[in-house]
Amino acid sequence: MWKKIVIVGLLILIFVGLFIGWRFFMSNTNFDEKSKYFYIRTGDANYQAVYQSFSDSNFVKNPSSFNQIANRMEVWNKLRPGKYEIKKGMSLFEIAKMFRNGKQAPVNLTITKIRTREQLAGMIGRRFECDSAAMIRFMTNTDSLKEFGLDSNIVMTAVFPNTYTYLWNSTPSNIFSKLYAEHKKVWTAERRQLAQQHGLNPATTYILASIIEEETNLREDKGNMASVYMNRMSKGIKLGADPTVKFALKDFSLKRIYEKHTAVESPYNTYRNFGLPPGPICTPSLETIDEVLHSPSTNYLFFVAKSDFSQRHVFTETYADHLKYAKEYHKALDQLIQKKQAAKEDTGE
Repeated sequence: MWKKIVIVGLLILIFVGLFIGWRFFMSNTNFDEKSKYFYIRTGDANYQAVYQSFSDSNFVKNPSSFNQIANRMEVWNKLRPGKYEIKKGMSLFEIAKMFRNGKQAPVNLTITKIRTREQLAGMIGRRFECDSAAMIRFMTNTDSLKEFGLDSNIVMTAVFPNTYTYLWNSTPSNIFSKLYAEHKKVWTAERRQLAQQHGLNPATTYILASIIEEETNLREDKGNMASVYMNRMSKGIKLGADPTVKFALKDFSLKRIYEKHTAVESPYNTYRNFGLPPGPICTPSLETIDEVLHSPSTNYLFFVAKSDFSQRHVFTETYADHLKYAKEYHKALDQLIQKKQAAKEDTGE
């Protein structure tokens, strides 16, 4: 009799163990995607709000069982705000452990070429807990920027194309501090010395490079372009850079710049103002910055695109030579436009 009772008791214990193992340690996710993200906002890391949100999300099959194991593991007392990745096939124990340890999913901010601080703020607002307005406030606040030796005009000179990894609930200050750390890394003593030899500093080098970045993608022309602009500045000639007019108008779709465009009143219009604009017009690549720093000494004062549309440029010292090549280019461009228009008419577009 006792033997049967013991056997039944053991079977019950085994069954209970298997049930607990199945309920808490086997897959419990309730979605087909590879993973989903659960967000805990700053100020909301309390039991009632988080459990209700987690239960409503329908990420797991048994929210009440998750609540049980979370209570046992003291998850609710150790919750931290953040972005958490729940992968398909995770168990309730694994999810509870992730929350308890505050193991957040990393957030990558990949910066390529952007033109305005508003664009940067928008990117940040779409990826992080802080919104774009908070980032703009930070980048235009004198007190915020003072510790970095920047102001609202040159704040974007600290932003280099790269991929930066953060936590989702990083503050604007945290986000910018990592960007600035890359800025400090780029500006080695050697690069600073090269800039000084050209009469530049890190900010003005960056601004000049931003103009060249918008002028061409060809590395072989970037150094000569830099020499043209530096020669113009040294002679007190306005830069007359078309990309600065596009920036001033905030119309980056313009293909050709006409007199009506160059009349715009803006500190960024280098047809009206001497010297460099007050800030960059895009985030230049490190390649372009290095081409500026290693630009050759020339007597060039002008450049224009080649008429063969090779994307190369013709560099000249005199205005008469520049006009000759400019006429060739514009003639070729007009002919190309006419051919395209004729082709459209033939096809009935």
